[in-house]
Amino acid sequence: MKIGERIRAERRRLKLSQDEVAAALETTKQAIYKYEKGIVENIPPEKVERMAELFGVTPAYLIGWSEDKQGEAEELADLPEPLRTQLRPVSLVRLPMLGNVACGEPIYASEERESCVCADSGLDADFCLKAHGDSMINARIFDGDLLFVKKQEIVDNGQIAVVLIEDEATVKRVFYDRESDILTLMPENPVYRPMRYMGAELDQIRILGRVVAVQYEVH
Repeated sequence: MKIGERIRAERRRLKLSQDEVAAALETTKQAIYKYEKGIVENIPPEKVERMAELFGVTPAYLIGWSEDKQGEAEELADLPEPLRTQLRPVSLVRLPMLGNVACGEPIYASEERESCVCADSGLDADFCLKAHGDSMINARIFDGDLLFVKKQEIVDNGQIAVVLIEDEATVKRVFYDRESDILTLMPENPVYRPMRYMGAELDQIRILGRVVAVQYEVH
């Protein structure tokens, strides 16, 4: 069985989508498709290691050099030098997607649902969501991009955050003037005006978290 066939078989065994595997490898769905179809046979060693870690198998099994899925870590010593020296251990986590907002409370995907995203545990994030619209394009956030968010109720001025306004979540730069008690949500597109809130209006605003990373959608 070729490496592409093993990748597809292991992904399906774990009921992972190509998007989820792509997120874990910090690549694109198109790249995973090419790996599985054998269009790209010279897969980068670090991608092989990440996929093996994600699938819970050894790199040697995934490549097709061994039929032992759960071999000991010492098997890495049997790999060719160029591959062995570039491999590194990867720890993955599943992050829930922010779904709808009801009665001022965000609704997250359950960890069992496909809408969860696999990501490197080194990424300091608690959930993710897809960007919508073009209000943040000058911050290189485009429609369809996947945003990784760290939960926190307070952010520094100028940081990009996910902000809940009544029952709607938006992504904007946040500026808070303590003296005037004015909160400004600043878009990164001159077509859109800043959103300002003060006084009792602030009771309808809640910061869900700070955007810490972006995974760009392939257009």
